[in-house]
Amino acid sequence: MQLKTDRRALHQIPELDRDLPETLAYLKSSLAPLNCRVFSPAETGLCAWFDFGRAEALAFRADCDGLPICEQTGAAYASFHPGAMHACGHDGHMAILLELARRLSEKKTYPRNVLLVFQSAEETTGGARDICESGVFEQYNVRAIFGLHLWPGLEAGVMASRCRELMARSCEVTVDIFGKSAHIARAEAGIDALAAGVKFYTEAMTMEQVLPKKFFRLLKFGKFESGTVRNALAAQAHLEGSLRAFQDEVFEGLQEGLRSIRDRVCREFGCTMDLHFSSGYPAVMNPPELYARVRQVMAFRELERPAMTAEDFSWYQRYLPGMFFFLGVGDTPALHGDTFDFDEGVLEKGADFFEELGEKLP
Repeated sequence: MQLKTDRRALHQIPELDRDLPETLAYLKSSLAPLNCRVFSPAETGLCAWFDFGRAEALAFRADCDGLPICEQTGAAYASFHPGAMHACGHDGHMAILLELARRLSEKKTYPRNVLLVFQSAEETTGGARDICESGVFEQYNVRAIFGLHLWPGLEAGVMASRCRELMARSCEVTVDIFGKSAHIARAEAGIDALAAGVKFYTEAMTMEQVLPKKFFRLLKFGKFESGTVRNALAAQAHLEGSLRAFQDEVFEGLQEGLRSIRDRVCREFGCTMDLHFSSGYPAVMNPPELYARVRQVMAFRELERPAMTAEDFSWYQRYLPGMFFFLGVGDTPALHGDTFDFDEGVLEKGADFFEELGEKLP
């Protein structure tokens, strides 16, 4: 089966960020014999245009980059590139779109034109934004875009989604606190950065917990470093955490709350503090109108809760209506792990779903 061949060939050549020469070469060679026009709308992005003579088009997207992980699957088709691995299923996403491309190439007619988008840098700086800013969707009159992600823990072959909140807006939170070291016997001469860090952490956790339960959000810190010896006040403290939410007002409200906590702690302890938020991605929010149209014609599972992970498919949704799905791979190792692998049999389900969606969407 060509789907399986594509997935394994792509799995062996994982590349990072926007540096994808072997991956793009494979995609171009696979698309070249087909009845489509292949072009690059943005740096290291690739599109395949299927013109059925219609006024409007739909787009389907796959992400192409891997992760800086040393593969430990032991598979015969394991990565050829030391220190790089397709540990997030992007090889499967590309294989699905290549299969969809082969099916479209054989069709004489289709309800809409189709643009297939192969995108770089999903794992790093958000290559989706580059595609959006290229103007390609306006140029080809694309009216909606669809994407999916392989999803461990969801039964193999099951397609799932939900209206509105699906994947979170995210940023990394970095806190550096600067005090003054002093021997604990003369603690009054110092400024305790560790104590200030504990105060900051405690107030941050309290702030997050009092928000109404209807708002899905997450604020957690996984790293806290401070001090050098047991009998001296810490001169510095360092915290690293992650902030995730869906509604912009909740996300930005939590950021502003952290700034207020910073200011209060600095006044109380006499320390200084640097608080930094990375840029992150917007939330993946499936628009109700498009969701309802898809629901009329396609069978998929309704998820009760969103995922707190992030995805740069959200950038497409800022430019045009877009809907994202999860494709179950069953009980597999976790995404972003060095043993992640899956049964390629699920990939045909993804290609079938996209093909049928393009045919039936009202």
